[in-house]
Amino acid sequence: MTPQQLFTLEGKVAVVLGGTSGIGQAIARGYAQAGAITIASSRDRAKVDAMAGQLEALGSQTLRQTSDVQDRASLEALCAAAVAAFGHVDVLVVTSGALKKAPTVDLSEEDWNRVIDINLNGTFRANQVFGRQMIRQQSGAIINTCSMTSFVSFNEVAPYAASKAGVLLLTRSLACEWARHHVRVNAIAPGVFRTPLNTAALDIPERLAAITARTPMGRVGRVEELVGAAVFLASEAASFVTGETIAVDGGFLAKGI
Repeated sequence: MTPQQLFTLEGKVAVVLGGTSGIGQAIARGYAQAGAITIASSRDRAKVDAMAGQLEALGSQTLRQTSDVQDRASLEALCAAAVAAFGHVDVLVVTSGALKKAPTVDLSEEDWNRVIDINLNGTFRANQVFGRQMIRQQSGAIINTCSMTSFVSFNEVAPYAASKAGVLLLTRSLACEWARHHVRVNAIAPGVFRTPLNTAALDIPERLAAITARTPMGRVGRVEELVGAAVFLASEAASFVTGETIAVDGGFLAKGI
């Protein structure tokens, strides 16, 4: 295969959960531009409809289907709708997430459970629902979203860190379990990117200064800078890559003193 053939997503059906804002939105646009039939789904009907219009303008076929990673039935309905419309699902990307910043001694159990349920349990639900379809097909690629907190601690985000560390090991576990079914499971670990999830934190000058000082490239990322890794992991170029977490972090994890 030529390099162009290795990296094309032409003919692939890709579902991006959390695909109507932030990182998921950037990846969904990138997939459409790479030739995939791309379905961007989230809980917000208006955003799903608007994003579908954007994808169609890029030349992609799509569906207008809401979903919620906390609602298994909605994920099953989304998977079934994609298969009914296009015959198969080749790629699942899970970018849905929640963040709660608070001193851990003051954190309510309700807030802990909400973050864990969306980030970790939600990833499990989505992987299981779409993984079953991919196992039936005997092919597919799943891409989860980890974090710098899958590897190192950030201040006062304990439930987020615990959930994202869990996603990393879930990714590795499913990669090993499902490899015999020709289903690859990988993850992307974004460094610090400005998204609706973390804008309030990045607007604290001392926090932004600490992050950029810790990042060798000296800035936060642009969500479009995650598209290359997402296209690679979904494409035939990554046909022998599974169980990996690719950090896209401007050198954050590499930096010592």
